[in-house]
Amino acid sequence: MSDSGSSEPRDGGAQGGSSRRGVGNTVTVVLGAQWGDEGKGKVVDLLAQDADMVCRCQGGNNAGHTVVVDSVEYDFHLLPSGIINPKVTAFIGNGVVIHLPGLFEEAEKNVRKGKGLEGWESRLIISDRAHIGTTKKGIGPVYSAKAARSGLRICDLLADFQQFSERFKHLASQYQSMYPSLEIDVDGELEKLKTYVDRIKPMVRDGVFFMYEALHGPSKKILVEGANAALLDIDFGTYPFVTSSNCTVGGVCTGLGMPPQNVGEVFGVVKAYTTRVGIGAFPTEQKNDIGELLQTRGKEVGVTTGRKRRCGWLDLVLIKYAHIINGFTALALTKLDILDVLPEIQEVLQKVEVQYETLPGWNTDTSAARTFDELPENAKKYVCFIEDRLDVP
Repeated sequence: MSDSGSSEPRDGGAQGGSSRRGVGNTVTVVLGAQWGDEGKGKVVDLLAQDADMVCRCQGGNNAGHTVVVDSVEYDFHLLPSGIINPKVTAFIGNGVVIHLPGLFEEAEKNVRKGKGLEGWESRLIISDRAHIGTTKKGIGPVYSAKAARSGLRICDLLADFQQFSERFKHLASQYQSMYPSLEIDVDGELEKLKTYVDRIKPMVRDGVFFMYEALHGPSKKILVEGANAALLDIDFGTYPFVTSSNCTVGGVCTGLGMPPQNVGEVFGVVKAYTTRVGIGAFPTEQKNDIGELLQTRGKEVGVTTGRKRRCGWLDLVLIKYAHIINGFTALALTKLDILDVLPEIQEVLQKVEVQYETLPGWNTDTSAARTFDELPENAKKYVCFIEDRLDVP
């Protein structure tokens, strides 16, 4: 240490390199490691209890996170689920598609359920660069418009409403020419959006500078809540059955406007079995009594879609692939108790042809277990098997 108390630059050695001075606060990232629905909301809620800030970096209200607080079940689609903590500042980054009617409907619905969301408007910050979804949820079309440079952003809505209206009408006309049966109440949509201008204005910030100040101001615990999951990533997922954004770790930097050096812990959330909504590859799917048992015991119904989820055994090759991309520092294993009644647990896709590894079940209720040591021996072996194969704690 020098007299001033700052650390000396470290030796770059033969490879060159430089010291990481002034990195600032790091963020803890929670990402889905499968096809979504892994229980990220529960993990975020746990970590948000001592967080100062919780951020959403991508996706829109096609995401669905359920959080139970004081026996009240809250459903979040656009709002970061950490907003349930009254001490948390919630931030919706530029990578998120915001459907404004959906945002306010979601907030009002959850306010009616319990006291957890009271005062939410005073603790929500929205990036001025976030794109606006218009009709219905509008996730895919908005990301398409964003890539085509014709999208509409929050800053456009707040700047000049007349100009915004002209661009909106032009965009609507484009979509109607592509899809002749599409009906858009242009004037009605614009009127609705205009009513949100004054209400949303106090929440909007320049997202880049907001994040910079959060990272380089006083010490803060910052949490990033990923939506969707690795196998739904538009670049790395099971294309074309994917979402429209990057829901792997790179989306954190592009979706919030922050450098990779500020990414700290990266927690991959893994369900103890596998589920998927909709069509697409699913090698370990169980279209049988076991699949039905997992679906029923796990209450596997989509929060957003209301559709039953397809269910199957844990696929460690897919999780290893997600780890290669995301560099998980640890895994959060959820819904282990759903497997309590199974005499055998099968997992591990090793090749394109499924090769199963069979482990003994534990036939014991684990729903009350709160520490690893409280788990039955065979449940511990299942967890350790996953750790060993993935080399992630």
